[in-house]
Amino acid sequence: MTDVLQSTWHSIPDALREPVVLAMPFFLLFVVVEALAAYFLEDERPDGSPRYDRRDAFTSVSLGSVSVVTMALWKLLGLAVYTVLFVHVAPWQLPVDAWWTVVLAVLGVDFFFYWAHRVAHRVRLVWATHQAHHSSEQFNFSTALRQKWNNSHELVIWAPLPLLGVPPALVFLGFSLSLVYQFFVHTERIRTLWRPVELVLNTPSHHRVHHGSDPEYLDRNYGGILIVWDRLFGTFQPELHRPTYGLTSPVGTYHVLRLQTHEYAAIARDVRGAPTLRAKLGYVFGPPGWRPEPRPVGAPAATALDDASPAR
Repeated sequence: MTDVLQSTWHSIPDALREPVVLAMPFFLLFVVVEALAAYFLEDERPDGSPRYDRRDAFTSVSLGSVSVVTMALWKLLGLAVYTVLFVHVAPWQLPVDAWWTVVLAVLGVDFFFYWAHRVAHRVRLVWATHQAHHSSEQFNFSTALRQKWNNSHELVIWAPLPLLGVPPALVFLGFSLSLVYQFFVHTERIRTLWRPVELVLNTPSHHRVHHGSDPEYLDRNYGGILIVWDRLFGTFQPELHRPTYGLTSPVGTYHVLRLQTHEYAAIARDVRGAPTLRAKLGYVFGPPGWRPEPRPVGAPAATALDDASPAR
């Protein structure tokens, strides 16, 4: 198994083994250029609020710096498990050096990213890992760096890929390419692109909708590279107006540890106070914002999942 893992890894060109690490200096360059543009060209919005919050940007960069380490650890664990699946369970093994395998890996990762992202917005325990990315009330390149520290649920959802013979190294290559692409959709500097591009790809306009806390924007546009998944599965929403960014219940802190953990603490408080097992499970696995339905006077003690609750 070790030989397969090593040969798979070494067959990937050096420049493609960790695209995120290679792209980080360019990420920081774009963050600085965008910040300078905001400062010198249009530091305030028409309502007088700052267009670029330096403290918020610093928090986002700090969260991203830690995520580089935590994501590397999760990826090492995932690589080991995926290699076992690829070597001992997969009915066939696709060639790692074939261009079409790379294409299949990128498309497969993007498809499963859509579902992982959708789960992250609809299951509160998983939302707890993801909500920090949505906690900024700004939307700029620094927001793209405001990443989660726990991406374990993504590793579970990607598991069908090595089971179907996709080399594990290519799974992570596809995810890294997706992260690099998604950095560039976190900006208000680009309004809309050529219509065919907007039809197929995730763009800044589509992703601004995803970060909006407005009711019409909640739980929309989950796509990573392609927006076609949202169009196919009924979660697409065009940009109608400038979104209100951030969480529906703002956290009100720049403390990086609190931003990552406050939702876990909220889940624990709700579970402790829940009167029934069903309610406890609802607080953990129901959608964010879920509450037990009020019990009518005289009705037997019971609760039900209210799936219509807001997602953030």
